[in-house]
Amino acid sequence: MLYMLLFPLHTSHSVLNVLRYETFRSMLAGLCALTLSLAVGPVLIRRFRSARVGQTIRWEVPASHQKKAGTPTMGGLLILAASLLTTLLLADPRDGYVWVAMVVLLGFGGIGLADDLLKLRRGGGNGLSGPRKLLLQVVFSFFVVLVLFDYLGFDTRLAVPFFKNLHPDLGGFYLPFAMVVMIGCSNAVNLTDGLDGLAIGPVMTVASSYWVFTYVAGNAKFAAYLGVAHVAGAGELSILCAALVASSLGFLWFNAYPASMMMGDVGALSLGGALGMISVLAKQELVLVVAGGVFVVEAASTIVQRYYFKLTRRRIFRMAPLHHHFELGGWPETQVVIRFWIVSIVCALLALSTLKLR
Repeated sequence: MLYMLLFPLHTSHSVLNVLRYETFRSMLAGLCALTLSLAVGPVLIRRFRSARVGQTIRWEVPASHQKKAGTPTMGGLLILAASLLTTLLLADPRDGYVWVAMVVLLGFGGIGLADDLLKLRRGGGNGLSGPRKLLLQVVFSFFVVLVLFDYLGFDTRLAVPFFKNLHPDLGGFYLPFAMVVMIGCSNAVNLTDGLDGLAIGPVMTVASSYWVFTYVAGNAKFAAYLGVAHVAGAGELSILCAALVASSLGFLWFNAYPASMMMGDVGALSLGGALGMISVLAKQELVLVVAGGVFVVEAASTIVQRYYFKLTRRRIFRMAPLHHHFELGGWPETQVVIRFWIVSIVCALLALSTLKLR
């Protein structure tokens, strides 16, 4: 809203002309989100401790995790609040894409919040059942995608990484495809959130990648030069991406090992859903598989382990998701986290390289 209030004054105060540029506003959003998350984090932790809003641990996870029981959870609320507030202040409120992305952030966050509250009430990590959680995600995603097509007239063609002239048109199948991107990314981030600081690192690298992708897609000259789809208005999403990166960085200050606050499903589901939606809006849906390689591998390891065990009664991994496999193999928790971060950075750089390698 500050953008709408201050930018019209640039005719009389030339310094305000910098608000014209999405690059400046995104950096400012990042600074504001980081400051806000660092300032509010300690207050939130104290409130959660006094209200006994503590993490509940499932019995099947490694025994070393049982000591984390009672750690303040639902820290994802900090990320959501900082990201949404700074985006509302600095993004153009007339841009429909920004509103769609923020609604997805809130909607998936609401599902995660319901799951977290049930876990606190029931204990033992027993929140929403898998089918019920999935049903809520499907229903919500369906209405979001309908709005996207009905009011924003969205392009149904896909950009295939590394292939400049390959743009298959999915037509009506794009609707379920977009839903799968959102839901898949949301649950993949949730599965990755198993160690202190593990999930938030890849969230930041993926959001940083789409900070670039959204800006390029929204800039007609850069989009034409790089041969990517131009999406008028997508540049405003770079402000939300910057806010997500910075607020996640602020959260990491409290989530680093040993964590004094955990993300909870309210954070993991919302961040994953938002990243999936942003990839759709930027017309870089398939690149998400590359940028979010850590999320893909974590989700795939869980699926493969489950169905292989059903068929053979044997396990491929010591435990799924994959980070538990390495943890049970003797890697310290911090070592697993840092090495997964390194892989995530490499994936993000590879994803960005698709802008030129065509």
